[in-house]
Amino acid sequence: MAQPQQKEQHDMLKTISPVDGSVYVERPLQGPADIDAALDKAKKAQKEWRKAPLAERQKYILKFMDYMVAHADEIGKEITWQMGRPVSQTPGEIMRGFVERIKYTVELAPKALADIIPDDRQEGFKRYIRREPVGVVAIIAPWNYPYLTSVNAIVPALLAGNAVILKHSHQTPLVADRYAEGFKAAGLPDGVFQFLDLSHADAEKLMADKRVDFVNFTGSVKGGHAVQKAICDKFIVAGLELGGKDPAYVRADADVHYAVENLVDGAFFNSGQCCCGIERIYVHESVYDAFVKEFVELTKKYKLGNPTEPETNLGPMVRTAAADFVRGQIDEAVKKGAKALIDESLFPASKPGTPYLAPQVLVDVDHSMSIMMDETFGPAVGIMKVKDDAEAVKLMNDSPFGLTASIWTKDAEAAEKLGQEVETGTVYLNRCDYLDPGLPWTGVKDTGRGASLSIVGFESLTRPKSFHLKTKI
Repeated sequence: MAQPQQKEQHDMLKTISPVDGSVYVERPLQGPADIDAALDKAKKAQKEWRKAPLAERQKYILKFMDYMVAHADEIGKEITWQMGRPVSQTPGEIMRGFVERIKYTVELAPKALADIIPDDRQEGFKRYIRREPVGVVAIIAPWNYPYLTSVNAIVPALLAGNAVILKHSHQTPLVADRYAEGFKAAGLPDGVFQFLDLSHADAEKLMADKRVDFVNFTGSVKGGHAVQKAICDKFIVAGLELGGKDPAYVRADADVHYAVENLVDGAFFNSGQCCCGIERIYVHESVYDAFVKEFVELTKKYKLGNPTEPETNLGPMVRTAAADFVRGQIDEAVKKGAKALIDESLFPASKPGTPYLAPQVLVDVDHSMSIMMDETFGPAVGIMKVKDDAEAVKLMNDSPFGLTASIWTKDAEAAEKLGQEVETGTVYLNRCDYLDPGLPWTGVKDTGRGASLSIVGFESLTRPKSFHLKTKI
């Protein structure tokens, strides 16, 4: 995520709600002594947890899931107050993607963790590769999809036999509490899952500790470099998901209405605060005018306002500083010749000095503008006209990021060929802003390193151990 992090205030965690600026959560931060105690506890618990049969681990996870589903409405309200997503949308984070990923990962675990038998069987020998848990996994989770991002690492880590210590964002600390409550209700053995509220400096101490065997981090590029430095004296790796500047390309043969409907949602859902949200769109010149006209008209139908009201479908950004960053990108683009097509007066809740920001659509943009190159992470998108596939691919690849890219066309074969040329972790055809639990979530360039989800996601949470047994002598 590119936006500035909330500043720590002495030894207190303080969550300011973007809904009304009130203090929603305030409690003491933990420190080095708490880190030491949690790691000792995790190491001890993991030695027993790794011995539990996989079927037993699966049962704990499914009981945890049931607890979370039973409390989805109240969890949804907490999400709204912590980070501003409309209450009409927040329960869905638990009821849809969260449940889908847990069920899929639980079902996948036996295959992902199964012994690998070499094809060249040798008489008199028993040879196989076993996937062993790495040990203690530290997970540093973000606020924008506080459950969907963290569950990608927590569940496979536990299924693989690891202990987990979660450090959640200061913007969404109650998410960690809910995880703890859910695992306690499921009867998970003490110490297998823990969470800590830490300053950035103490989070680095946690990651650097020799008792931590793997780090999963979702955040900014700057934060990713801090993680790398924190673990540099250990021979471990970190999974780093550092955001994106995800493009869409609308070809000449695209269903324009369908593309608009989905790309508007992809750009503005969660106030654009999505790692894989649509941030730049390239449209073939033959359908450009029709696409832009319909895109603008649909954008104008959004209702920006108090996210606790059921009719609201566009809430505030997470904090005023984040909204001001987007305002700055829009202003810079306009000064350089871009045209802003949305009259902000249509959204009376949008006011300077607040996190409430109207959606914005910009045309006549180019890659000299920040809005087309730097992660926006807000409700603003630039649309460029292109003459052909080659120009679209060139522009899509002209980015320091590479998380997802979507192609909108009726020609699936052409899209697949184009997808092979795009520098990205995931290629979509006629959809966007979605994580398939059967496919790895990964990226290239400054988007980071490693993968979560799918069978590939288990690889970094385990280590291969070879057994070469001579059974006849």
